[in-house]
Formats: sequence, C-alpha cells, structure tokens
Amino acid sequence: MDLSEKIKHLREVEGELRGYNRPMTQIEVVKAMQEELNESISQAYLSQLEKGKRVHLTATSRILLANFFKVHPSYLVSDPPDYSTDLLTDMVSDGDRFERWLIASAAEWHTDPEIYSFFQHLSSVDNPRQYLAVFEQLLHEPVEELEHMVHSYNPNKENGAR
Repeated sequence: MDLSEKIKHLREVEGELRGYNRPMTQIEVVKAMQEELNESISQAYLSQLEKGKRVHLTATSRILLANFFKVHPSYLVSDPPDYSTDLLTDMVSDGDRFERWLIASAAEWHTDPEIYSFFQHLSSVDNPRQYLAVFEQLLHEPVEELEHMVHSYNPNKENGAR
C-alpha cells in the first residue's frame, strides 16, 4: 500500500470512528488537526499526498499526521513494491493447528492451575475435539448436577478435588 492509499484509508477510518459514517473530508482533517493539536497541514498538501503528487512526507508532517490519526509515524511511508501481508508459508493442517493452540493455551495459563491443567490434559488426549463436543453438551446442564454425577461416579474423591 502506498502513502496516498494509507492516508485515504486513515480518513475513512477516522470518519467512522468520529461517527460521521463516511470518510472525513480533507478540509475536516485539516480543521480537526488545528483544533485538537494546534497545528495543521494545508488541504492542498494533503491533496497532493493523496493524489500521489508528493510521495514523501516531511518529518514534521509525518509526526503531525501520525499524532492525529493515532498511528506510528513509520506507518506513513509507502510499502516496498514486493511487500506482502499475505502468509507465504504453507498452512499446517487443522488438526496440527488445533493441537498447537491447545498447547499454547496451556502455556498461556501457567499461573492458573485449573485452566493450565485442563488445557494440558486436553492437548494430550486422543481426539480432543470429541472431548470438546461432550463438554459443550455438558454446558447445558446445571453445574450442581454435574458435580453430583462426578462425585457419585468416584465417591473416594472429595468435591472439587482433582
């Protein structure tokens, strides 16, 4: 995406964020910058940037626009011609992806023993998707009833004991 496209996009987003339900006009951007930041660029300069007649910003203009649109100043440069945001590596299979997610989730919750243990165990069983399907069905039952069923199934364990 080049600089002109980025500025047009930022005007669209800013217009939506401000409740206009349309892109902000260049004049609205200039006026809002002046009101909010006590500095501004000219509408003619903004127009030249958007039309691609100017392909580089001055450092001062870049910082001013970045502050107004609340983006990092480095965003306001054109991307190199071969730059791509697409994933270029092959995707792993859904099964592998799900297993990796379970393992990563367990690691993420290492400070909460119950959640950590749950994800750790779920990632190590055969066919964890089947367990999730059963868990989903159990969510429709009152937790007290489930606790009673588990306790009666294994009476040697105390309530809540793992």
